[in-house]
Amino acid sequence: RWLCAAVPVERVAWAERITDLYVEGTRLRLREARRLDGGVVMRRLAKKADLDIGRRLITSLYLDEAEFALFAGLPGRRLVKVRHHLAVAKGVSFSVDRFEGPLAGLVLAEAEFDDDAAMAAFPHPDFSVREVTDDPRYNGGTLAWTGWPAQP
Repeated sequence: RWLCAAVPVERVAWAERITDLYVEGTRLRLREARRLDGGVVMRRLAKKADLDIGRRLITSLYLDEAEFALFAGLPGRRLVKVRHHLAVAKGVSFSVDRFEGPLAGLVLAEAEFDDDAAMAAFPHPDFSVREVTDDPRYNGGTLAWTGWPAQP
């Protein structure tokens, strides 16, 4: 994960608006993602488990509209962002999130890899300010509950 000054708009393949609800007292996240160019709305309930700093397991349940509405009433904190998907290398999923609302102005990039070799070979993005992978203040749940991280 990298902190960025801006989204490299010239590299964006497609984008979606994401609304996340971090459910109070749990490690659950309810997500609704809507492509900006239309298409199917994705709704899911997820739980993340960090195995180590570079590995995370995500368990997801995909929900229909009625199921989503039921969970959407749970207490928690919401984050809204536009996720910009960039075309990079095979075996790499790369996105840049531009946050809205109380976190407006925050831009974070994140990459997911098919294997350890792809992760090891991936360079720091040329548009990034610094890497924040090891900084838990930049995790979604932490951002939802505590807001902008104080800069060191």
